[in-house]
Amino acid sequence: MATLWNKGTTADERVEAFTVCNDRILDLQLARYDIMGSKAHIRMLERIGLLGKEELSVLDAGLDEIAESVENGSFVLEDDVEDIHSQVELLLTRKLGDVGKKIHSGRSRNDQVLVDVKLFLRDQLLAVRDEVRALFTILQDLSEKYKEVLLPGYTHGQIAMPSSFGLWFGAYAEALISDVCMLHGAYKVVNSNPLGSGAGYGGSFPLDREMTTRLLGFEVLDYNSIAAQLSRGKAEKCVASALGSLALTLNKFAADCCMYMSPNYGFIRFPDFLTTGSSIMPHKKNPDVWEIMRARCNRIMAAENEISMLCGNLPHGYHRDLQLLKDILFPVLESMHECLEMADYMLHYIEVNDHILDNPLYEHLFTVEEVNSRVLSGVPFRDAYRQVGLEVNEGRFHYNPRLSAASLGHTHAGSIGRLCTSAIAARMAAALEW
Repeated sequence: MATLWNKGTTADERVEAFTVCNDRILDLQLARYDIMGSKAHIRMLERIGLLGKEELSVLDAGLDEIAESVENGSFVLEDDVEDIHSQVELLLTRKLGDVGKKIHSGRSRNDQVLVDVKLFLRDQLLAVRDEVRALFTILQDLSEKYKEVLLPGYTHGQIAMPSSFGLWFGAYAEALISDVCMLHGAYKVVNSNPLGSGAGYGGSFPLDREMTTRLLGFEVLDYNSIAAQLSRGKAEKCVASALGSLALTLNKFAADCCMYMSPNYGFIRFPDFLTTGSSIMPHKKNPDVWEIMRARCNRIMAAENEISMLCGNLPHGYHRDLQLLKDILFPVLESMHECLEMADYMLHYIEVNDHILDNPLYEHLFTVEEVNSRVLSGVPFRDAYRQVGLEVNEGRFHYNPRLSAASLGHTHAGSIGRLCTSAIAARMAAALEW
């Protein structure tokens, strides 16, 4: 196998297979970022005199050619090549000869992997942010569309107080704001430049690390070479934590949808083409999409802990354990993209039941409304509470099932009568500015 560290000896094939694992497959996702990092690096090498202008020109053109193959899908990682870094260098050396061998001057695979992963994660977080924006928009649209349709609220799994579809949809829209803030925090962590830190201790070349920071669009430089290497694992953990926060929001919404789709509730439905059936029960319409989303989000939430367990107890410096970070985080990112896109797709077809309260099952939903009404007329709260409680126990409490959200008189900010949709939209707009 072609390796950057080859010194005339070869490793046992079983050792190579065990230590490389899925890394070669996952590395393909880093191809464009490895080329980006290399293009910035060679410009810096020319600036400090380690490359001539003509050498820079041919290397830059060679990298552009490889980048084009990545974009058109013809780029491959050859069977006997260890990783993406080896493949790029090998292609340049085949085409350009000795000048291709100069591209690694002043770098280690450690800082090369770090910069590739950080560039990759930066783009991934921006893509997740945009997918959250789309989901937020449809949730707010649904909140406004169904703001007058009442919905039973539950505590302890029991009928509690009146809610509304406007409040329910709007709740998950607003919950996404804190998730976006978490994503932004992770973005700031990954948006720092480790290139030039080498194997963790810098080097004797007069590298211009500020230049590569500018060229790659990083916000800041990881100054201390050891600190740059310490960021491996921490950056992935921060991203996993942010994804976990978002996954918790999606998980709860999926759980709600599974429950609300059940005939025992019947609050929402989806067209037949978005549900599945039973092999023996012809009446079944199963919420498989939401169940799979709920389960996937649980797995996404577990990634932060898995990364913590992988990175814990490691002294500073590189350890091969860290290679498995990609094996944990990359599939999680893919799963998050799919969950966000599917949630958005499903919500375009959601149908709500606007006659839920016709069912006498919900006759006690308005007990608090009645207590509050009596308090407003001058009855002490405890007396009103006791009066309504006795009426419930004696079967004398009744309500109007045709009430709307507006008729309840809930006027405080964030209540079913005052959703504050515009204010929430303004908060999200500010949170998305990064």
